Amino acid sequence: MSLRPPSGYSGATTPEVFFDALGHEILAEKASALGRAGARAETALARLRAHAGEETERRRLLAETAEAVYAWFIQRELCGFRRHDSVIREFSIPREVLVRLGAK
Repeated sequence: MSLRPPSGYSGATTPEVFFDALGHEILAEKASALGRAGARAETALARLRAHAGEETERRRLLAETAEAVYAWFIQRELCGFRRHDSVIREFSIPREVLVRLGAK
C-alpha cells in the first residue's frame, strides 16, 4: 500500500507527512477513548441513580461510579479539557461521587 500525501502537503518532506499522519491517528484514538470513558461514566451514574437496594451494594456502586468518572476526567484532561464544571452540571454528578474521585 502506498501513501500519497494530501495536496496541501506539496512542500512537506516525507517524514513530516508521516508524522502528521501519526498525529491524526493519535488524535482519533484520544477522541475514541474519551467517548468510551464518557459512556462508562454515564452508565455507572445511571446504575447508581437507579439503585434502591441495600447500603453495601450502594457503596460498591458508589466506588465503581467514582472510578469511572475519575477515569473520564483524566481522559478529558489528556485531550486538553482542563475544566470539568460544565460536565459535572450537565451529567448531574452527585457530590458523594465527586468527593471520592481518586480515592482507592
